Formats: sequence, C-alpha cells, structure tokens
Amino acid sequence: MPNPKHRFSKARRDKKRTHKKLEAPNTVLCPQCREPKLPHRVCMSCGTYKSRQVIKVEEV
Repeated sequence: MPNPKHRFSKARRDKKRTHKKLEAPNTVLCPQCREPKLPHRVCMSCGTYKSRQVIKVEEV
C-alpha cells in the first residue's frame, strides 16, 4: 500500500475537510397548521400532505 512521503500541512489537511460537516435539515412551514416540517413529507402535527388529510392524528 502506498504511504505518504511528506507530511500534510494543517492548512492543506483542513482544506480537504471543508465539505465534511453536518447541516441542519431544511424545513418548511405546513400550510394548514404552520408547524415546521420536512419538505415533501406528511405533516406529523396535522396529518396533511398537499392540502389533503392523509393520516389521522390523535389529539392529546
């Protein structure tokens, strides 16, 4: 297996790692209940998707 011949500087090492980071998931507001939800998913608070009732949500 090949091994590195020279040491990477801290700047070069960090440049390689710039894309390795976590990002917060994108959220949109539900048009019915105005709760944040993931786009293209059923709203878990009111159970609607594209202005249609898809699942029944039990109110606590």
